[in-house]
Amino acid sequence: MNPNIETNPLLEKLPKHLQQFIKPQDYSDYTPINQAVWRYVMRKNVDYLSKVAHHSYLEGLRKTGIEVDSIPSMYGMNRILSEIGWAAVAVDGFIPPNAFMEFQAYNVLVIASDIRQLEHIEYTPAPDIIHEGAGHAPIIANPEYAEYLRRFGEIGCKAISSHKDYQMYEAIRLLSILKEAEDTPQEKIDEAEKAVADLQNDMGELSEMAQIRNLHWWTVEYGLIGTVENPKIYGAGLLSSIGESAHCMTDNVKKIPYDISAANQNFDITQLQPQLYVTPTFSHLSLILEEFANKMALRTGGLSGIKKLIQSNALGTIELSTGLQISGVFTNVIEEEGKPVYIQTTGKTALAYREKELVGHGTLTHLHGFGSPIGKLKGFNLAIEDMSPKDLQAYSIVENETVKLEFEGNIIVEGEIITGSRNLHGEIILISFRNCTVTHGETILFQPEWGNYDMAIGKKVISAFSGPADVNSFDLINIVPSTKTIKAKHTLERDDLENLYASVRNIRTNKESKTNLQSVFEKLKKEHSNDWLLAVEIAELLKDSDDKQLLQEVLVYLDQLKKRRPETAHLISGGLDLIFNNSHLPQSH
Repeated sequence: MNPNIETNPLLEKLPKHLQQFIKPQDYSDYTPINQAVWRYVMRKNVDYLSKVAHHSYLEGLRKTGIEVDSIPSMYGMNRILSEIGWAAVAVDGFIPPNAFMEFQAYNVLVIASDIRQLEHIEYTPAPDIIHEGAGHAPIIANPEYAEYLRRFGEIGCKAISSHKDYQMYEAIRLLSILKEAEDTPQEKIDEAEKAVADLQNDMGELSEMAQIRNLHWWTVEYGLIGTVENPKIYGAGLLSSIGESAHCMTDNVKKIPYDISAANQNFDITQLQPQLYVTPTFSHLSLILEEFANKMALRTGGLSGIKKLIQSNALGTIELSTGLQISGVFTNVIEEEGKPVYIQTTGKTALAYREKELVGHGTLTHLHGFGSPIGKLKGFNLAIEDMSPKDLQAYSIVENETVKLEFEGNIIVEGEIITGSRNLHGEIILISFRNCTVTHGETILFQPEWGNYDMAIGKKVISAFSGPADVNSFDLINIVPSTKTIKAKHTLERDDLENLYASVRNIRTNKESKTNLQSVFEKLKKEHSNDWLLAVEIAELLKDSDDKQLLQEVLVYLDQLKKRRPETAHLISGGLDLIFNNSHLPQSH
């Protein structure tokens, strides 16, 4: 099987800062045990979910070409996904929320290509190919839901984070890695869990990113659809967890009609969910998303939007009423009567219009920051952007004139005008000065020795959002997570067990004779007496064979294993129910 990702036109369009998260899916990394885990979960899921999942799930499995018997290759998935307007990429575990959502905005499904260990077959806090491939992929075959997912990504990647959000992301990523890795000392897991709990208790007011992540969790990951009395599953976290998909349908889990209040309902990735939200339709999800977006700084702008960016201490953008966009790390705002009158960035800053950097106004020009008054001139009803050429002439706002512009909020700009830049509507969006001084009362904000002064034009801030206006303005490479997922260890014992699983897989595909089952089973009993899944697979192959005696031995062995390892009893029973179609099993006395 080809380990590479087949090129899909959508992947060609991804910006470089997203491409850095993509890794090849090396199909040869999947072991026979991994394949058996996939097969067990998928067979259990398809059997159970056909009764409780939204009808799009089974249709989607067919449309996306996801097989029950084998872990999907990204190569094959991309070929099929391209037919429904999507693509898939492999990544290493959790990636930052903004990046995850931006991928969605490009109609690209992010798939953590690792797979959970057999010990975590029912649920893992780490994202894996069962969760992504078997959970997310099938539902996006529903066009209405796919559009919700794309739109969610488009809006979500603009949500402003707090500096604590990134700490929380790193803490959760580390915890999921440690929990999924084998042989992690309990004290390390306890330490990581405490770090997450401490952060959770000290997040302060929820940022936009924290709120939109909550909405994502309660819909895309853990959503139910239908009525509170009779819900169906569509969330990928439920579709990919054989434990939680059954648990969520019991009365132990409170069902709540889905509305915008879900944005303030936090979640714990390490626990079963105590409550879930039910949406009546997929279109209702989009309605709530728009309701939330209307409250975001992306659409409200203003002083509060600038303050959110300052608190985030990260790269963000404000857009002025003229369409001029200023991207950088915002560090200061001077306000007057609840309005911003001067904004300031520190460090590399770029100016853009309609997401395209203005020529000559990239980060090399504004290497050390950018500051500008916002609003109207004092005593004038007419904002500079609304002035006709005649008005500008009257107020001496023309080339080669030295002017003193006094803005509301006591911001004074005094200097010689070099030139102005206009937008497509003919409005002035930028004026450049030489020999310029900018003051706020006694405070000097800019002085002539610092070079030419570029003043942004805009009577108000109409939008504020995370990230740059033009992604090409900044070097966004190397923001990949500092932690790496931990691969399963190779030991002689593990390799020997893998060989037994490989034999059984070969017997199922007729590459080996069924007569080998006896020796595989003897070796399993003798050398790997804690393993339960392979014995279940052997029972499946013996069901229609003539060797009733060996089947009887295997069933007796599994019965004893249930008593010896009670934590596996329901998994063994679940596997046998599937094989024998819930009919009475052969007696194992």
